[in-house]
Amino acid sequence: MSEYDYSGLYDSPQKPESNQTGSADRSQAQTSAGGYPNVGSSGMNTANTARTDYSGSETAGSTADSAGSQQPGDSSFHSYSSPNPGGPGAGGPTGPAHPGAGSQPPRPPKKKGGRKVGLRVLAGLGVVVLGFGGGVAGTAAANLLGLGHDQVVVQQVQRDATATAQGSADGSALSMVDLSAKVKPSVVAITTEQMVSTNTWFGSYVQSGAGSGVILSEDGYILTCAHVVSGANTITVQLADNTEYSATLVGADSTSDVAVLKIEATGLTPATIGDSSALAVGETVVAVGNPMGTLSGTVTDGIVSAVNRSVQVEGNDMSLIQTNAAISPGNSGGGLFNAAGELIGIVNASGSTTTSSGAVSQNLGFAIPINEGMEVATQLIETGHVARPALGIQVINILDAQTAMQYGVSTYGVYVVRINPGSGAEAAGLQLGDRIVAVDNNSVNENNDLTSYLATKNVGDTVTLQVERDGRMSTLEVVLGESDGTTTAATQEDAQN
Repeated sequence: MSEYDYSGLYDSPQKPESNQTGSADRSQAQTSAGGYPNVGSSGMNTANTARTDYSGSETAGSTADSAGSQQPGDSSFHSYSSPNPGGPGAGGPTGPAHPGAGSQPPRPPKKKGGRKVGLRVLAGLGVVVLGFGGGVAGTAAANLLGLGHDQVVVQQVQRDATATAQGSADGSALSMVDLSAKVKPSVVAITTEQMVSTNTWFGSYVQSGAGSGVILSEDGYILTCAHVVSGANTITVQLADNTEYSATLVGADSTSDVAVLKIEATGLTPATIGDSSALAVGETVVAVGNPMGTLSGTVTDGIVSAVNRSVQVEGNDMSLIQTNAAISPGNSGGGLFNAAGELIGIVNASGSTTTSSGAVSQNLGFAIPINEGMEVATQLIETGHVARPALGIQVINILDAQTAMQYGVSTYGVYVVRINPGSGAEAAGLQLGDRIVAVDNNSVNENNDLTSYLATKNVGDTVTLQVERDGRMSTLEVVLGESDGTTTAATQEDAQN
């Protein structure tokens, strides 16, 4: 058994099976034209790639405030229910101890004037009653506000509707020194390990990976990228003060590349959640993370180069923030902060690569907008998975003559290879071998056309499929169910089983 060092995490030839629920396998890093590798992925699943050039479609057989204080008027508390709240962990930062409730002040000596003494006793009882009532009222208010013991409380800004300054920072920019000092305590380094089996006499070995994460709550919820922790058997989180904790995976969603971890600690410094919908091209940002897996707490600065940039990551069409802040392997899962120190994105991809023509692309970094990231994180914390509409099928892309010949079809397209029992597709009469031609009159030429459209719908919606079966066209009405978290696309091996 041997352990890989971090310098070779991102070009590993291994493609092991994932052993972690909710995780997805990641394909090997692309260094060809248009490849944008996800950075910081675990060594056992090498970096994903992203592309904006869709001409090369995949074919069958491919798988696709200092220290966290909250200032009045700057932000408000938002709470997210948690099915498995974490309590204080041994060794974690804690608050001051409370004095014992049973301690009593010394009884004063009796004095003359019993009436005055009686009034004082009544006054004391009044204070006690008021104090108890205040505690009850406070508890009730906390419960009404969703701040009970089983809630995850995050700090989230509310953008001033009357503000005239453009950009998510609302014109309240910090100096770079103050900005760095504010955000660094909220970013953690993540290391992972996985036992990888081989087909040789070597048996198995430990493969290591590294990435970054951002603290969401003072009691240990951490936001990161799904590809950072995909397949990991053990996950270790290192805080800015170098304290280390074992982490558990609350949930991961490969489609959005978002995952949530939990460590048993209290008194942490959570990031203040910003508003990525207010981002403007040209505003200052800093990226904070763990580049190369060994340089935790690194801060790099830049600007927002573009918003709503369409990028394809591992077959998933994503709308990302583009920045020229330096992004390196290990930065994935780290924070992208605006000039006010608010978290506006989760770094997940870098585009520094050499194309087939020899040209080198530089200063291309991408981040998941925090508004979308928090929507996914909320569902992961509450339910452990993300509810997405699904037809209840698996399909395969047949996009070349060789594959078409192998499957005995004469037309390229998207073919049904599996139908989930009890699904809307089964109820509608969809059959194996059907070629999906269109959904709601939107042409379907490959799987991404189908999944991209379904992403705009909701569970319970009805869609109309146009399918070809035995040379004849049919129209089927399918009620969308809830995705079970598996990918819609199937591999050749899946199709043949």
